[in-house]
This record gives sequence, structure tokens and C-alpha cells, in this order.
Amino acid sequence: MAKKQIIFLFVLFLGLSLLNKSNAQTYATGIGLRAGVSNGLTVKHFIQSDVALEGILHTRWRGLVITGLYEVHKDIREVRGLRWFYGGGAHIGSWNSGNSNPPWADPGYRGSTIVGIDGIIGLDYTFADAPVNLSLDYKPAFNIINGGGFWGDELALSIRFTF
Repeated sequence: MAKKQIIFLFVLFLGLSLLNKSNAQTYATGIGLRAGVSNGLTVKHFIQSDVALEGILHTRWRGLVITGLYEVHKDIREVRGLRWFYGGGAHIGSWNSGNSNPPWADPGYRGSTIVGIDGIIGLDYTFADAPVNLSLDYKPAFNIINGGGFWGDELALSIRFTF
């Protein structure tokens, strides 16, 4: 996703959340799609009213990564349904060789298994009249095993069906 598209989505998301001040429903579980630098599936489940566990299955560099996150949500009182959140977790996955090698890899790179830690901070908005949730987040990661160290480019928009 280009930087201009990400900025446009952020402004659109913020504008929609500021315009809709009706009571938003809370949700226990949300399942949907995540789009950004890497794309995939997301499941978020609240274990307390302000604490959620999120699982993300996403692709990058012809590989697959599974991320688990613990997130603390805080209300933004001026806008009903809008919360900000922060948290952390870990990931494991693999990147494969091919034409789309990671930019840090040498030409002989043949893929690897990666393990690392993640942080996350973002905005989470739940619509009052529809079972839909939008989330915009920044998720930096640090690969501890095999794979380029710090990754600070994970900005993504998630759209979830809630129940």
C-alpha cells in the first residue's frame, strides 16, 4: 500500500469516527481482514471489557506469519465507539525464497523460520448500527531468530464482522 493511500484511509477513518457520535455496540469477538504492508486474517476476542487477545495470520515475502497479541483498550470519551489500544505479543513464521526476497537478504537467500516480538498501538472503532469494526494500527516487530532485526513498517487497516 502506498503512503498516500494509507494517509487517505487514516483521514477517512478518523473523519467517519468523528461524524458518528451515536452509541456504539461493544463486541466480544471480531473476525475479518487486515490490509497493509502484509495482508491476512485477524481475530480479536475480548477476555475482559478492556482487554483483548488478537490473532493475525498474514503473508509477506512469499511466507506466512502467525502473530498473537495482548491488547489493552481505552475509551476516547468524545467519540462513542472509538477506543485507542496498545499491547504486545509474539510471532512465528517462515519466509520463502524466490523473486520477492526480503530487501535485506543476499542473492543466495533460501528462506528461513522467524521468531520475534511485537508491539501494537492503534485506534478501534465499532459502528452502532452495524456489526462492523474498523481498526487502524501500527505494529512494529523485532525478529529475534533469522530475519532482519527490527521491522517498523507494519501499518494496517482491519475490517471485522463482530458478534
